[in-house]
Amino acid sequence: MKISDTICAISTAPGIGAIAIIRAAGKDCFSLAGKLFQSEINLLQLPAQKAKFTEIYEGSQLLDQVVITKFDASHSYCGEDMLEIACHGSIYIQQKIVELLLNAGCRMAEPGEFTMRAFLNGKMDLPQAEAVADLIESQSETSHRLAINQLKGQFTSKLQQLRAQLLELVTFLELELDFSEEEVEFADHSRFLSLLADMDNEVIFLLDSFKLGNVLRTGIPVAIIGKPNVGKSTLLNCLIEDDRAIVSHIPGTTRDTIEDTFNIDGITFRFIDTAGIRTAKDEIENFGIERTYKAIEKADVIFYLIDITQTAVEDVENELVFLENNIDLSAKKCIVVANKIDLLNKIPYAFGRWNELDIAYISAKRKVNINILQDMLLDYVNKRHIADATLLTNTRHYDVMLKLYDCIKRLKNGFREQRSADLLSIDMREALQNIGLATGEISTEEILGNIFGRFCIGK
Repeated sequence: MKISDTICAISTAPGIGAIAIIRAAGKDCFSLAGKLFQSEINLLQLPAQKAKFTEIYEGSQLLDQVVITKFDASHSYCGEDMLEIACHGSIYIQQKIVELLLNAGCRMAEPGEFTMRAFLNGKMDLPQAEAVADLIESQSETSHRLAINQLKGQFTSKLQQLRAQLLELVTFLELELDFSEEEVEFADHSRFLSLLADMDNEVIFLLDSFKLGNVLRTGIPVAIIGKPNVGKSTLLNCLIEDDRAIVSHIPGTTRDTIEDTFNIDGITFRFIDTAGIRTAKDEIENFGIERTYKAIEKADVIFYLIDITQTAVEDVENELVFLENNIDLSAKKCIVVANKIDLLNKIPYAFGRWNELDIAYISAKRKVNINILQDMLLDYVNKRHIADATLLTNTRHYDVMLKLYDCIKRLKNGFREQRSADLLSIDMREALQNIGLATGEISTEEILGNIFGRFCIGK
């Protein structure tokens, strides 16, 4: 990739639309792109940050009437001279304009190259650049809000705070090294330990936030489990408002997990219909049941579905004990869903006294009280999610924070064990390097390739 080249690409989604936007950017952008327009249009003299209606010709043949917008380097998205051409959304017109730009001397942009140039030109740091991809991919209010927070520099602000604390610690180490022959100790031991404790707490919070942040971005997994024929597939279809799963009175119809997503009040949930938990009668059904247990392990929320017309309270208690003995439920929200209340005149007395568990009484077939289940899911998320808190959603950031946590841990141990300042400075430099990797101050071509390679061309 040559960053000095002038690049071009279609920036709107593929396909036919009312309009499409083609971008060109680079130091020769205006002189090269200017070859497409009528002779009276001089892009070099056209005022920046202004839009102008004009025409594009291929030879003597009119290709399209377009609106061009000129951005100088100081005001453009990528930090370089840039031109946007808004044309009619014909695929033919889009391709012809790109072809004309290539013939004029531009190069086709690689995936994410406009945003990479924005990063390299100091328009944004690396976490903000990564947030651009998350923002484009966001499919719910929650994932959108997480991406916006990162784009505004929320995570970067935390990193800068950690870096400032590390630099303050460096002053202690430099003092120790400068006066090592005179055996001068740190001026303020308590301040040193306090800074390390604050950093430790902040990094632990960020690490702990990763699971929540990741599921909020990709969708909170909800496993629907229970015995065969209790209405799991019917409930899935009801929750996602579609006939996604086959419904049958024959036990064992669902042989594998079926998954689909649904948005409730801006939060995406991934509902997973599972095979009925029972002793399998054949090898294929056994595979389905094994996948049920894997789905339970991955889920944040479990809907344990029962047929209230066929189940006693004691049976449910025994089944929950069985699950707890086979799967760690301590970090999961388990909701007992008593289905088929439409077949009863009233709720059995024993269930009515069952207050220690979260339980919802529904009819999946008649869609009765489904809103109660949805409210319970939203309540679960709202209790876990702290408004405007910085949440890790990126695996790369999580990995860097793990390494930073290890450095802080070694620094704390080294200080307690009274190691020399030169040994402590090794861990200090590594900690600062990890923060640099997170912000992009330290980067390699491989790291940038992995990050920007997942972008669409034209962004």
